[in-house]
Amino acid sequence: MSRFTEVLARLAATVESRKGGDPAASYTAKLLADPSLAAKKLGEEAVEVVIAATKGEGDALAAESADLIYHWLVVMAAAGVSLDDVAAKLEGREGTSGLAEKASRPK
Repeated sequence: MSRFTEVLARLAATVESRKGGDPAASYTAKLLADPSLAAKKLGEEAVEVVIAATKGEGDALAAESADLIYHWLVVMAAAGVSLDDVAAKLEGREGTSGLAEKASRPK
């Protein structure tokens, strides 16, 4: 298992453990209690990743990517979508050209 996979699994478990927690005591619980806020924060982090990438700032890109992944995990947890659900979608696309997969999507 890669280091990233191990860290991602621990972080996902931490996010799950915050469900139903006190929003006044936990930022994650606050986001989980307000999925719209969590989604807004995810969008903000995505923009920050793009900015860091276009500037060629590797350290900033890594830091913003970490923020993006955290907020993505929170949004997924709030929606009840698991990492296994995402893995199933990725597995379903294996062996298919990205162009072909995109063309097969409903318009």
